[in-house]
Amino acid sequence: MVHTDRGPQFMNDRYNALIKRKGAFISMSRGGNPYDNAVMEAFIKSLKSELVDKKHPFKTREIARKEVFEYIEMFYNPIRLHSALGYKSPIEFEKMHFNSSIYSMCPVNGG
Repeated sequence: MVHTDRGPQFMNDRYNALIKRKGAFISMSRGGNPYDNAVMEAFIKSLKSELVDKKHPFKTREIARKEVFEYIEMFYNPIRLHSALGYKSPIEFEKMHFNSSIYSMCPVNGG
């Protein structure tokens, strides 16, 4: 996923074709709605300030992939508290809602 705003450089046909050739897709807010990608933008800000700025430059891409994976799976999702989730970690928030009756009625969850 490539997250961008609606700047002209990201609306360009050549740019969009390149993204598709690389097997990615574009995450872009709707015009006039700056909140569409607010959660993603907050994640990117956290990733940069809590990991990348402290460890960059990474010696190799493989080390960068490993560090980003560990940041997300071992810190950001299970431990880091998020104001948008009532100061709970994403995993804690999902567990709360997974156990709620309304969430369990969802066909995907066997309801």
